[in-house]
Amino acid sequence: MPSPVDVTQNGNARHVEAAPSLFEIEEDLARLLERPRQVNIERKRSFDERSFSEMSMTHSPPRQAYKNSENSSRVFDNMVGVYSPGRWSGIHTPRSAFGFEPHPIIGDAWEALRRSIVNFREQPVGTIAAIDNSAEELNYDQVFVRDFVPSALAFLMNGEPEIVKNFLLKTLRLQSREKKIDQFKLGDGVMPASFKVLHDPVRNYETITADFGESAIGRVAPVDSGFWWIILLRAYTKSTGDTSLAEMPECQRGIRLILEMCLSEGFDTFPTLLCADGCSMIDRRMGVYGYPIEIQALFFMALRCALLLLKPDEENRQCTDAIIKRLHALSFHMRSYFWLDIKQLNDIYRYKTEEYSHTAVNKFNVMPDSLPEWVFDFMPCRGGYFIGNVSPAHMDFRWFCLGNCIAILSSLATPEQASAIMDLLESRWQELVGEMPLKICYPAMEGHEWRIVTGCDPKNTSWSYHNGGSWPVLLWLLTAAAIKTGRPQIARRAIELAESRLLKDSWPEYYDGKLGRFIGKQARKFQTWSIAGYLVARMMLEDPSHLGMIALEEDKMMKPTMKRSASWTC
Repeated sequence: MPSPVDVTQNGNARHVEAAPSLFEIEEDLARLLERPRQVNIERKRSFDERSFSEMSMTHSPPRQAYKNSENSSRVFDNMVGVYSPGRWSGIHTPRSAFGFEPHPIIGDAWEALRRSIVNFREQPVGTIAAIDNSAEELNYDQVFVRDFVPSALAFLMNGEPEIVKNFLLKTLRLQSREKKIDQFKLGDGVMPASFKVLHDPVRNYETITADFGESAIGRVAPVDSGFWWIILLRAYTKSTGDTSLAEMPECQRGIRLILEMCLSEGFDTFPTLLCADGCSMIDRRMGVYGYPIEIQALFFMALRCALLLLKPDEENRQCTDAIIKRLHALSFHMRSYFWLDIKQLNDIYRYKTEEYSHTAVNKFNVMPDSLPEWVFDFMPCRGGYFIGNVSPAHMDFRWFCLGNCIAILSSLATPEQASAIMDLLESRWQELVGEMPLKICYPAMEGHEWRIVTGCDPKNTSWSYHNGGSWPVLLWLLTAAAIKTGRPQIARRAIELAESRLLKDSWPEYYDGKLGRFIGKQARKFQTWSIAGYLVARMMLEDPSHLGMIALEEDKMMKPTMKRSASWTC
């Protein structure tokens, strides 16, 4: 695919006057990310470009030639099938292929990331959560599945896939272990929350021990670990072009085991996953039990990735059929019932209750009086978002960053909804970004609500940690969502804020306060995913083709259910 900028054959960028920094060439970047002129080039579809709607229950052949669609999205569709060239923001890289000067903290970030690498029998297998010698280790000296994702993406974007491959294989091996909490056995498909390499100096022998929730705070199994593993396997395959890892029988079985737990039939009347509190990034009691947006968005993305990774053979047929059916039901449910914009907010405000029929408008019997006062001021005329939770007689109207960004990247959000999410973020920049990106959720719980919902958790006080804290790791998700929706200026603005403080503050885990002004009261320093999240954001902005490994195209065969934000005006 031709590059949208002038680049010489040896990879040097075109001449730019006075060597401008990344944040001094707004107009150039805006032009870079506009739709290029259509080129009439026929190419083969990459392994992940198949619409799951067009896959019949009999598994028609997956790879077919096609021409570039005239209706492709402005930015992302021009990146599909492009292997990330890597090494744009490496320590020794003088400048990127797009004429951007590397920021001075990039070298420090890479050095810190490499210090966090964990080896097992002389092979790199992951990165530990933090290297903070000033605080008690607790479990921050372990390799967490969710924490390793931004590290893995950074290594893939820098052309270093070995550590990612090793991590995928080691965690897959851990999946096969027996998992018990007290006398109860967990499902075969459960992936570990984390693992640790133990060294026996007497025998000079290394082993790995894993935590599936039996040591975690609250003893909750990590629902998100399996989804992140599938998403990362697809990112590895997309980045390297190596399908042999995903096609291994062990990997195929691992994918099936993860999803069979989620796709099994039971008492549920919704296609969403019922979860306990504390089963994902928010791993403490925060009132996110039920059907949290983070899990639903990751579930949707993992389903789509799995459909692309599973071989179309008889062994996978039943699982693939179930995935296709669930994707249709889940996308309809999420787009219809989790979506909130000003029109939907007004509709809920006027809901009638106690409706008993198939034609009920208030399907979940939500009480209009339960609408929090803050949401009326928070909702802009243009904009919207997927709310935190929907269950019988309950809607959690909080805004959660990770769930909404993953909804954009997975195309769970329609193009109109994705644009509305970014509209909201721009309109409420002070509340959601402030002085340090990015609020994990908004708003924070305070007073009586905090006491009841969190159980008086001293770590999750108002505007701290999971309760409205600001997490730098979320920068990579914001950047990816901004690029996919054609708004790189949002990412650039957020990165500029982060670069002004992260190195000076020793890469904290999170920040406290309404504006994210203060280093978190219990935040670890040199938090690995804060470091990796920044690097991934920077590399994606320098080279948007990296987005292809972590984002999925909209499935054109799926019918969007609503377009409120595009037409509604105050």
